Amino acid sequence: MDIVTEKSIEKLINSVLDVSKYVFERKLVSGKAGNISGRIKVDNNNVIAITPTLMSLNRLSFNDIVLVDINGNNIDIDSFNNIKKDNKIIKNNNIKNNNGKPSSEVLMHTYIYKNRKDINGIVHTHSPYATGFSFSNKKLKRMEGFGKIEREFLKEIPYKKPGTIELAKHSSIAISDEDVLILKEHGVISVGKTIEEAGDLAEFVEETAKIQFVYNTLNNI
Repeated sequence: MDIVTEKSIEKLINSVLDVSKYVFERKLVSGKAGNISGRIKVDNNNVIAITPTLMSLNRLSFNDIVLVDINGNNIDIDSFNNIKKDNKIIKNNNIKNNNGKPSSEVLMHTYIYKNRKDINGIVHTHSPYATGFSFSNKKLKRMEGFGKIEREFLKEIPYKKPGTIELAKHSSIAISDEDVLILKEHGVISVGKTIEEAGDLAEFVEETAKIQFVYNTLNNI
């Protein structure tokens, strides 16, 4: 692997931790649902930090975050334990291991990163109002407040089984020119130039869904 810096990897992991806690506290996920990742590019290599499988986003620690390559394979920790800096080898004692199992949706993340060179953060939530819309026959309208409105509704794709290559392929294609994707009968994907931006967008989508639920309800009284 090409040269990386200790600080860049630590910053990436800490960003994943911060946004994981944020989306949990904002009730965009619950239990062990949802997954978050961030990416840094080192020359032609991608280092992706992703939340682990079967763990609450509210209870993650630094060494719970899994480092994978662009194909979803765990990265050899020795790549980071001896980091070259100013032509000297220094020891990185903060990254203890990388033996954890990444989120079951890891391929969805890596396929999207392969297709989107411009983004470095992905947040996948099961936020209640937006996910509720995904189970209904109603579409979510785009609302002012987060980027330019070029389409009336948020894009959505038909249900594909979570964790499958089918979902990874379909979602990566569908979100190639979008920042939000509704997964029917499943949840929401938000992407951004940073993990924080993707997290903010996930929250905005849920607020949008709440507003539309309220006015749809009021209009039917």
